[in-house]
Amino acid sequence: MKLSQYGYEFSKEMIAQYPEINRDDARLMVLHRETGEIEHRIFKDIIEYFDEKDMFVFNDTKVFPARLIGCKEKTGADIEIFLLRELNHDLRLWDVLVDPARKIRIGNKLYFGNDELMGAEVIDNTTSRGRTLRFLFDGSYEEFKEALYNLGETPLPRWVREKVEPEDEEWYQTIFAKNEGAVAAPTAGMHFSKHLLKRMEIKGIDSSFITLHVGLGNFRTVEVEDLSKYKMDSEQFIVSEEAAAAINTAKKGHHRVVSIGTTVMRSLETAVSVGGMIKAQEGWTNKFIFHPYQFTAADALVSNFHLPYSTQLMMVAAFGGYDAVMNAYDVARKEGYRFGTYGDAMLIL
Repeated sequence: MKLSQYGYEFSKEMIAQYPEINRDDARLMVLHRETGEIEHRIFKDIIEYFDEKDMFVFNDTKVFPARLIGCKEKTGADIEIFLLRELNHDLRLWDVLVDPARKIRIGNKLYFGNDELMGAEVIDNTTSRGRTLRFLFDGSYEEFKEALYNLGETPLPRWVREKVEPEDEEWYQTIFAKNEGAVAAPTAGMHFSKHLLKRMEIKGIDSSFITLHVGLGNFRTVEVEDLSKYKMDSEQFIVSEEAAAAINTAKKGHHRVVSIGTTVMRSLETAVSVGGMIKAQEGWTNKFIFHPYQFTAADALVSNFHLPYSTQLMMVAAFGGYDAVMNAYDVARKEGYRFGTYGDAMLIL
């Protein structure tokens, strides 16, 4: 498969700038892989497609206020950084994305905040857009972390909406977010409300939670036509003993395993054994899934409608079948489905 095969007719008006008032009131397109049949439903109807002991697997990563707006010493040029990964607690070292990257060199000092300024020094150029910063702060680690997060804002992608609003702190998070470390939300999970989770429980549908901290790889643009030459950035993930056991119990009982989002699918496909069982695992994954690919971990996938040429779209097309998924996206566009982070969802059975 080639990068150019993942384009489709797209306009910015298709992107949802705000979520539905009720999370589970988003639209749900249901795609049946075997027949290519498409149904149009509401997200809260999703449990009608599953039975007792089927297993929904969620990503419980928690988004932190990873975007900071600052300025460069001497010139005062505006600088935006994304906190990506904490490298060293004691030395206050972080890997960050910098925009505009061309203006930042090793040794430059940056300043953030208005009333209580925090400084940082660039000590390494790690990638074309990335840098390593050492934050300059006198105080305990807890005080530093609190100050850093107070300076940060919700890292809602700029292509969703240019200005972040206070409500985004709640909107841009799943209701079961627990393990802090993501700079982007696992969007498929954002459609689940407390009421819907309770209805699942009453019906006997089981749930399990893994963690994948969505990081730099989520922002990379694929720039090679030959997808076999593309390398994903690594992201930290955890599949606990408890989660692996619960998922394997469902698989052994011939119940369906449902991946809630592409981040869950990448984690499960990284942790799956040759025999199809899930192994407890903690580490980093750079797994890049595109057609053709033989899935063994999950039987169904829930995902939002992704942007053209994105790695998420490539995975969805690998799971649902390239022709069927690209046709479904065409139908979604014509039917007015909302695309992107705050948009509608697709269930592939």
